[in-house]
Amino acid sequence: MWHNYNIMGMFSIFEYVFDIILPPRARTARTKARTLEAIPLSPMSHDTLGVRITTLMEYQNIAVEDLIRSLKYDGSSHAANLAASVLADYLREEISSSRTFSARKIILVPIPLHKSRERERGWNQIELVLQALPQEFHNGSLTTFAPNALVRSRPTQPQTRLSRSERLSNVAGAFVSDKSLICDAHVFLIDDVTTTGATLANATTALRRAGAKVTLIALARA
Repeated sequence: MWHNYNIMGMFSIFEYVFDIILPPRARTARTKARTLEAIPLSPMSHDTLGVRITTLMEYQNIAVEDLIRSLKYDGSSHAANLAASVLADYLREEISSSRTFSARKIILVPIPLHKSRERERGWNQIELVLQALPQEFHNGSLTTFAPNALVRSRPTQPQTRLSRSERLSNVAGAFVSDKSLICDAHVFLIDDVTTTGATLANATTALRRAGAKVTLIALARA
């Protein structure tokens, strides 16, 4: 757990230094000026491709778009902290409800990038958010964080550039799960943005085959 916080602390220091050397992008500057109260929430669940996905915000809102893009393309620690606060409030309620009906171990798993994409970008944006969650989400008292429970086994094209049918085939069979980590667990699988639901649906297949119950969450819907 200390390791996770240490990473986020170092990331914040580097971000601060880079801000001095090179002014931040406009979207990140706007996001840094916003508080949690300025981020509009609109939780909604919808069924697609045989799975149910809960989204917490609308990507079309400028504050949400700035937040997601600052996180995804700029690696903003402030954006990660804001998103983590949004997610933590929702997760606490959902996990409390889940524990009423099941004694399964609860694990948080981020949608992974392929290793080549993560090296190119320098971070996995949703992993930054999960690392910024409070300690109770990491140490097992509420959940366990398992960033390596799911891997993207092959490179895929960015979903934003593809049609609906291309998105489905692009991620088909692209995920492999670690059965030793997730068998008989309740996995909360989390992504940043969902459109067709293809990425989350395909990742869910791998997790379910390994014996996990899966709940799907995306920070925003496009």
